[in-house]
Amino acid sequence: MPVEIKLPQLGESIHEGTIARWLKKPGDSIEKYEPLAEITTDKVNVEMPSPLGGVLVELLASEGETRPVGAPIALIDVAVPEGPAGSSEAPAADQPATTEPAAGRPVAAADAGAAPPAAVRGVRLSPLVRRLAEEHRIPHHVLETLRGSGAGGRITKEDILHYVADRDRVGAHTEPTPLVAPRSGDDVVKLSPVRRAIAQRMAQSKREIPHAYGVIETDMRAVVTWREAHKEAWRAREGVPLTYTAFFVAAACEALRAYPIVNSSWSEDGVIMRRAVNIGIGIAADEGLVVPVIHDADRLSLAGVARALDDLTGRARAGRLVLADIQGGTFTITNPGVFGSIWSMPIVVPGQAAILATDAIVKRAVVRDDAIAIRPMMHLGLSFDHRIFDGATAVQFLNHLKGWFEGFRDGR
Repeated sequence: MPVEIKLPQLGESIHEGTIARWLKKPGDSIEKYEPLAEITTDKVNVEMPSPLGGVLVELLASEGETRPVGAPIALIDVAVPEGPAGSSEAPAADQPATTEPAAGRPVAAADAGAAPPAAVRGVRLSPLVRRLAEEHRIPHHVLETLRGSGAGGRITKEDILHYVADRDRVGAHTEPTPLVAPRSGDDVVKLSPVRRAIAQRMAQSKREIPHAYGVIETDMRAVVTWREAHKEAWRAREGVPLTYTAFFVAAACEALRAYPIVNSSWSEDGVIMRRAVNIGIGIAADEGLVVPVIHDADRLSLAGVARALDDLTGRARAGRLVLADIQGGTFTITNPGVFGSIWSMPIVVPGQAAILATDAIVKRAVVRDDAIAIRPMMHLGLSFDHRIFDGATAVQFLNHLKGWFEGFRDGR
């Protein structure tokens, strides 16, 4: 019996994903939890496991196509065993029942009465884009003139919002501002699905979140001295390197427990205080930044954090992360210091309250006890959602981190 396979939820506040590559073709058999497709988000490429076993009947989305979460992307014929008295058992409880429309394609019973998505030049509009077009009273003939920036010319949310901004600025019934055109001698580097998704999500964050910033500096001598004295024995004992990022994660967990408002999320109904402390770690990969998550990081020792980092970093750079690795983040740390940055103001991840930037540890002259001393100093930068908390909380949070680093002792 053919059953629709829908695009799963890919992470906090992620509403769509791009089919990067199908791993099966129509007619192939597939086992439950066997990889079905590679899905691209703004964070990473991940393999989507099949929620059912059976035979792949049809692909409802092509490679490079972006679909909203919950949209059908494939049909799988599920073998249903005969029940007593010759009746067939129903599909599993977590799968929707299906009906057979006149065209012969099964649809979810709950969706059977819904109107089909509108189409422009044969390209299906996502529910979000269609809703925005309706809200802003954009007629169908105008939609047909828009040049979509999405995969395959798909009209995206950003295209609609840019058109509305142009229309409101210049006046109703004007044509959208043309896209920037290359000049003679210019080269156009096509956007990968990952790069396009990152661009859309970062634009969303800056457009929807009122960003504010706080920066302090901290003396890292205690941490640097301890790490240099123990890193070789650590690697021999634990089997993984002791990176500075492990210290950053451990310090952040303690600061988040002291200031739980920083480990929260904005909603129109109120601030959602997250119970779990799941730390997203920005990792530079070939196509862009990926952000795998250390779940329940506050329950781990420094050694446990180091092992989790080593595992996630290796799999992220090998392209072997799975959906669970990028889901559920409540706070993010990005470490541009590894590239030499000394002052950063990162963009808050949608669905979170703040992001911490750890910059390069650089020896500088500082005043200690009325004398000039050379110390390894580091800037800590916090970008935060000003709707959720204010600058005083941000700086108190940063000073808690500073106290952790400067007061670090053996076994901390």
